[in-house]
Amino acid sequence: MTNLNWGELPFGYLKTDYNIRCYYKDGKWGELEVSSSEFLNLHISATALHYGQQAFEGMKAYRGKDGKIRLFRWEENFKRMERSAHGILMQPITKELFKEAITKAVLLNERFVPPYGTGASLYLRPLLIGSGPQVGVKPADEYLFMVFATPVGPYFKEGFSPVKIAVVRDSDRAAPLGTGSIKVGGNYASSLKGVQKAHDEGYGAPMYLDSVHKKYIDEIGAANFFGIKDSTYITPKSPSILPSITNMSIMQLAEDIGLNVERRPIDIEELDSFEEVGACGTAAIISPIGEIYDIDEDKKYLFCKDGKAGPISTKIYEKLVAIQYGDEPDTHNWVEIIK
Repeated sequence: MTNLNWGELPFGYLKTDYNIRCYYKDGKWGELEVSSSEFLNLHISATALHYGQQAFEGMKAYRGKDGKIRLFRWEENFKRMERSAHGILMQPITKELFKEAITKAVLLNERFVPPYGTGASLYLRPLLIGSGPQVGVKPADEYLFMVFATPVGPYFKEGFSPVKIAVVRDSDRAAPLGTGSIKVGGNYASSLKGVQKAHDEGYGAPMYLDSVHKKYIDEIGAANFFGIKDSTYITPKSPSILPSITNMSIMQLAEDIGLNVERRPIDIEELDSFEEVGACGTAAIISPIGEIYDIDEDKKYLFCKDGKAGPISTKIYEKLVAIQYGDEPDTHNWVEIIK
């Protein structure tokens, strides 16, 4: 195992030993290749550069107390990448190659899988891009799939302590019939303006509202939103929201502990009625929200008034993390041990 200050890792890129690559040419996927280069040799007219043919996933590998390395719900990441590929007319990777590539990326970089108990994990970034050249607006006929790995700490520097979020109204992350429900780079490019605005105001991330009515909660930067009240876990339903695998898992765990679960539009004015609110996703898992500031309305919604996450968010977070690290029984068969 490499010598890093595991407990102080940011959520960022750190060079590891190897990445995995696979090329689609002449109507078929080739064999997996192992590379130690951090760079791509890409045609100047590749569709990824000009027409946004690019999709990616985010997932993690966890080292348990028993020393074993676990992947969490990798099949859901494959399904989502497949949907993303179809959504922007790319050639999907096969399930077999996807599994082989992510497994190889973990095992070849095993010395970077953080030790149990450090709060860190090995982040995997599967990436699918149009590598074939086009000048007209049309899909490529060649594609590159790759997976790189990097050890990471919490997405928000606060970890599982309450974060501050700012409502952004002067930009949209995605349109209802656009690409918001698939994981493509363009969604993140359009969110950068809001991210910067939130940071400039001293907040950790932006909260986007729906692009039509500007009143329903959409997403929080790169994460899904949830609220809890009256023994009910409530998360937005919208055609422009990326279905989060973490949120899907949390909904199941919420039912397991006896909560009702609702997916429905959430009016921003409903925020006042929630007992707990949070953001969830692969990178953050769960980040409790302590403050939401609506910049344009100059209104603040305050939660976690004792400075700590709410009891239900805490219970679900601890249960999910325990499953990911192998500390609790995996009753839903979400975890796969790869070594």
